[in-house]
Amino acid sequence: MQADAVVLDIDGVLVDVADSYRRAIVESIEQVYSDTISRADIQQFKDAGGFNNDWELTYAAALFVLARQYGFDRDVEGFTDMIAATGGGLSAAETVVVDAVGPAERERIYDAWDTERLRDVFQQLYLGSDLYRDLEGGDPDLDASGFINDEPVLIDPETVNRLTDAFAVGVLTGRPAAEADIALDRVGLDVPDDHRFTMDDWEEGKPHPRALTTLADRLDAETVTFTGDTLDDVRTAVNAADADPDRSYHGIGVLTGGLTGESGREKYERAGASLVLDSVNDLPSVLDSS
Repeated sequence: MQADAVVLDIDGVLVDVADSYRRAIVESIEQVYSDTISRADIQQFKDAGGFNNDWELTYAAALFVLARQYGFDRDVEGFTDMIAATGGGLSAAETVVVDAVGPAERERIYDAWDTERLRDVFQQLYLGSDLYRDLEGGDPDLDASGFINDEPVLIDPETVNRLTDAFAVGVLTGRPAAEADIALDRVGLDVPDDHRFTMDDWEEGKPHPRALTTLADRLDAETVTFTGDTLDDVRTAVNAADADPDRSYHGIGVLTGGLTGESGREKYERAGASLVLDSVNDLPSVLDSS
């Protein structure tokens, strides 16, 4: 595949977040409500679409936990199927709950649904006490070492060198900017600020194409690949191709995040992936610089 520019997601592509972000989702809900979902359930929310922001996924999963306590009789698969059918994301999760329970139950659910506390617990668990003070500017009320320290690097130094030598490289991630900086420093990838989009740089989130088409313009590229670990990453490239027909966009899925094995490959292909790779380290061997 020919390409002028390579755009990379971070989570599940450059670093493994199974024991960091995904663990924080599960344990934040457990901390606040003494009940939670399983780690395997997280992928069903991701596949439903609209959950590039892990805080919002945490809120939606907590909403499911609360709804289940007040009469909602569907399992996670049924709940996330309904989210997907309603358009994906947190607003769809809210719509599903509003439509599924009675007024009295709905009031109890929303009285208990504390997104501010969920986010705060999430950040304490993920960052750890010291980094929480630095980045969040407050004093933690949990004693946490920080799941951010449990993110194995997935990309080899040789791969970083081969990609940066041959291509213009950008980054498109749902992480906040400060957390993206930490991950990029860990993997040894130096990307100028104007060649990256983080949570802090745009409101729409994936799979909206604006960030990717903007990066294509800034990278002066005619053919762009975007490598990610979720269906929304692939959908971002598909949407960019529709929004910007003067350029070529290719979504590439990797099997190092939540989507794995043959079932993951099939899901990527149904979403419109141009390629599915076992790892980002396979990327240089399948790309030709134009």
